[in-house]
Amino acid sequence: MRTLNDYFLTAKITDISTAGSTFVAVPDGGRIVKIITTIKNSISSANAALSFEIGGTAVTGGGITVAQSGSAAGTVDTALPTAANRVEEDGTIEMITDGGSSTACECVITFVIRR
Repeated sequence: MRTLNDYFLTAKITDISTAGSTFVAVPDGGRIVKIITTIKNSISSANAALSFEIGGTAVTGGGITVAQSGSAAGTVDTALPTAANRVEEDGTIEMITDGGSSTACECVITFVIRR
């Protein structure tokens, strides 16, 4: 259940099949309580591993594996961070992909942040 203290921050990784990182700016402080991803098309050959960092520290329990098997446009994956999930106003969240899969694929990520 969402509270009035939750807000949603949406960002994207242009291609989860290419290793790299992207940053999203944080407008207000709080704790990341859920991470939701969806992909725009299927990926092939291997899974894509996504991780998230705040100030160079990995968000505990925030890793997501986008499975190659059965992947399709609109596939949703989630994570429920448990620690190292505090974001500060005007800070950033780093979104990292290992590029393990092939087939170019955009991934849209929604962070649920509780103030």
